Amino acid sequence: MNPAQHIPISATHFGELDGSDCPGCQGEERLGFEFSYAFQPIVDLRDGSIYAHEALVRGPQGESAASVLALINDDNRYRFDQACRVKAIKDAVSLGLATLADTRLSINFLPNAVYRPEACIRTTLAAASHHGLPLERIIFETTEGERVGDGRWYAEVMTEYRRIGFLNAIDDFGAGYAGLALLADFQPDLIKLDMGLLRDIDSHGPRQLIIQAVLGLCREMGIQVIAEGVETRAERDWLWRQGAHLMQGYLFARPAFQSLVAAEQIEALKR
Repeated sequence: MNPAQHIPISATHFGELDGSDCPGCQGEERLGFEFSYAFQPIVDLRDGSIYAHEALVRGPQGESAASVLALINDDNRYRFDQACRVKAIKDAVSLGLATLADTRLSINFLPNAVYRPEACIRTTLAAASHHGLPLERIIFETTEGERVGDGRWYAEVMTEYRRIGFLNAIDDFGAGYAGLALLADFQPDLIKLDMGLLRDIDSHGPRQLIIQAVLGLCREMGIQVIAEGVETRAERDWLWRQGAHLMQGYLFARPAFQSLVAAEQIEALKR
């Protein structure tokens, strides 16, 4: 189903839905393959804490994300998206995330795999309730690079998710086709600056001007910024001086397969 062909949110109320009107949510047909997760922390340099753990899809034995995503097609995209949400919550909670005060779980999702926000979110709500993870500690992030055919539909989906209680983020900001135009349609809770923009940011004048402008714009719009792909202390220190305090990257921790990295294990949190 093309997002442009969706049923308007205003056509019904969330409380009246049971998922039966969502074609992508019907049935319990197996995907036909297994997958797992690695978790990479997003750190807060202000207090040396873990702001969130991002769930990154992997094969069942830790194989690359590409090996799993290669199995996704139009026939299983919706079931895969639903299964990802449920498994990310289940795995993170089983590893102890729910007991970590104020630590969030960031889940990547496919906006083009949403038939109807109110119906398609039901399995996520049930999983969060069952595993005891408050909704406000779940972030849904989608990459700017994923071409969303209907920008208004994307904004509608994210607005509904926010209304329900989730946080939302645009990943790889600055890498895709939409750029600042995406912010005109929807202002997320967070954006994640693309690592390509941040590479050697401490010594690259043009990129510095771009990042400074984006940081200033986000401050004015009330959007938090996560600098992802930080690999050196020089990059970290330059970003910190510009007011960026949420960061993610190999400098802090690589994705840990079926494991959560504790703040005490991250040497680079000590400035």
